[in-house]
Amino acid sequence: MTPIRSATIAALASVVLAGTLTGCQFGTEDEAASPIVIAADLELSGAAAPVGKAYQRALELKVEQLNSSGALNGRRIELKVKDNRSDASESLRNIGDFSNDSRVSAIIMGGCNECAIGAVRTINEKKIPTIALAGSGAIANPVADRRYVFKLGPNAADSAAALTTELRRKGVRNVGLLHSDDDYGREGLTALDRELDKVGIKLRQAAVRITDTEISQPIRTLTARKPDALVVWTPPEQAALAATSAQQAGFTGSLYFDAGAAGDLFLGSAARATERATLVFTQTMVIDDVIATTPAKAARRQWFQDYTARFGGYNGASSFAADAVQLIADAELRTGSPAERVDRDGIRDVLETSQLDGLSGPIRMTPDNHSGLMPQALTTLVARNGRWRLAG
Repeated sequence: MTPIRSATIAALASVVLAGTLTGCQFGTEDEAASPIVIAADLELSGAAAPVGKAYQRALELKVEQLNSSGALNGRRIELKVKDNRSDASESLRNIGDFSNDSRVSAIIMGGCNECAIGAVRTINEKKIPTIALAGSGAIANPVADRRYVFKLGPNAADSAAALTTELRRKGVRNVGLLHSDDDYGREGLTALDRELDKVGIKLRQAAVRITDTEISQPIRTLTARKPDALVVWTPPEQAALAATSAQQAGFTGSLYFDAGAAGDLFLGSAARATERATLVFTQTMVIDDVIATTPAKAARRQWFQDYTARFGGYNGASSFAADAVQLIADAELRTGSPAERVDRDGIRDVLETSQLDGLSGPIRMTPDNHSGLMPQALTTLVARNGRWRLAG
């Protein structure tokens, strides 16, 4: 199968799953000439650059697939990307610039929690639909104050519940938690503490700044009391450091990662330290281990193969970026407004009721819930021989 043909199949499968691009009602010649402009504010330099660059690759691949699929009723997607340098102030300037460009239909923000939370007021004042790929619940809640803000990616409460189920199944009685000292990390601490308390598992915790590159001391503090398990709730690069530090500290218990720690499929230099570690994440990360028994699984498998063929590996976060593009493209076409006039309010209204069996898993937005990834999208993965595999 040629790369172009496989990309087209992936795009078409995703469009079919969206159930929205049915299209005879769209499509004059004037509309065909007008692009759907999607802006992206990403961390392409600074501390969060590895994830930001993965998002950029995913956005570019997904846009290319949709543009070649013929499913946009003669229109094309144009992607405008700015680097926020992993800095909330720079991100806010980017959001302002994008908002003032009347051609921009919507914005996709990267994995920076502080950036997304800091931009909420501007996004709402400018009335520009925005999908953030960061994890903090404060990005999308309370909904009444975030009418134009949506979120993709795992929610802390869902990750905590899935981790607790696994810890209880393994008979763990006490846990050490290393979490990032940001909104998502603190939210994770609260959620995991609540879930563990329900089942009588004791918790000790330590926090690290997301910019810290030396985390051996908090790891030694946590492992000194010999917990049954160590849970790491940090960005991917710190998670790898934590695993290596735990190994060096002589920790012999079980190692668990929250969904926010998911990065590359192949574990590289951290392979030995992470062997047999458990990760709560979406099935798409290991879809090559899954038999494609449904159209949704077939689309995820094709996406995995196309991304891997293009970039030589796979990053777990990529599917969230691709789904954000799909949601915005669907919403743009469903507004039914003339293509020469961007209907941001209409796009917002459609996003708020979107349902998509996406590349990440089932996504459901409602007027009461702007964080769309469903809990059942999460599954349990295990590190074996230097890469993540489906558990079991």
